[in-house]
Amino acid sequence: MKNMTYIVMVLLGAILYGTMSSFVKLSYSRGYNAAEISFTQAALAALLLGICAFVTRKNNTAPRTRKVLLSLLLTGSLIGLTNFLYYQSVNYSSASLSIVILMQFTWFSLLLEWLIFKKRPSRIELVTVIFILLGTVIAGDIFSGPKYSFSLKGIVLALLSSLTYASYIVANGRADNGGRWQSKSTLIMVGSACTIFLINSKTILWDNHFDGVFLLWAMFFAVVGTTIPTALFAAGIPKIGAGVSAILMTVELPVAVLCAGLVLNERVSLLQAIGIVIMLAAISTMNYYKLKPEKQK
Repeated sequence: MKNMTYIVMVLLGAILYGTMSSFVKLSYSRGYNAAEISFTQAALAALLLGICAFVTRKNNTAPRTRKVLLSLLLTGSLIGLTNFLYYQSVNYSSASLSIVILMQFTWFSLLLEWLIFKKRPSRIELVTVIFILLGTVIAGDIFSGPKYSFSLKGIVLALLSSLTYASYIVANGRADNGGRWQSKSTLIMVGSACTIFLINSKTILWDNHFDGVFLLWAMFFAVVGTTIPTALFAAGIPKIGAGVSAILMTVELPVAVLCAGLVLNERVSLLQAIGIVIMLAAISTMNYYKLKPEKQK
C-alpha cells in the first residue's frame, strides 16, 4: 500500500484540474480570452512554485544538467499547450463535449508508452480503458445533440489537447524523477508560460485585460488549477507510472460535470450520473488489481 499516498495525490490534482472548465467559462463572460488566461495562469504558478522552491532549497542539492533542464521545459510546454488548446476548444464546442474528447488522453498515453517505450498495456488496463471510454461518452451526455454545437474546429482543438495531455503525462513520468518536486514543478511551469507566450504574444501584449479583477481570476486559476495540481502530479506521477496516472486522472470528467452543475447551474441528468458511476467503478477496479500484489507481500 506504499503507493496509496501517490495515488491520492494524483487524484486530488485531477479533481482540482477538473474544476477549471466551469470557471474558465465564467471568465469568458467578462470578455477574457484563452491566451491571457492560460498565460497568466502558468506565469503566476511558476512564480509561486519558484518561491516555494527557493524557500525549501537545500545547499547539498546537485545542479541539474542541461539535458534535464531542457526535458522539464519541454514537459512544461506540453501542459501549457494542453491548457491553451482545451480553453480554446470550449469557445467552439460545449464544455461537456470538450471534456469528453479530452478524456481520450487515457488511451493516448497507453498507446504512446506502447509505441515509444514498448510497454504493452496489461489486460486489466485495456479492459478498464474500455469501460472508462464508455463512461465518458455517457457522462458527457453527447447523445443530447440539440444542446451541442459540433464545431469541427472545437473537436480538433480538444483532440489536440488530449494528445498533448497524454504526452505530458508520459513525459512527466520520466522527467527528472530523482529531483525535488518544487524545482521540477517550477521549471515545468516556466516552460508552460514561455510556450503559451510564444504562440500568443500579440494577443497577450495587445489584446489583454490585465486589471485588478483579472489578476484575481488569474491568481485563482494559478493556485487551484495549476500550482497545486502541478506539484501533486510532479510528486505522484513518477511514483505510480504514466499508465496508472492516466487512468486515475479521468476523474476530471465527473468532477467537471458536477462542477458545471454547481457553478453554471447545468443540469446533471440520470444518464450522466450513470456514466460517472461507470467511470468511478472502472477506476476503483483498476486500483484494486494494481494494489493487490502489494497486499499479498
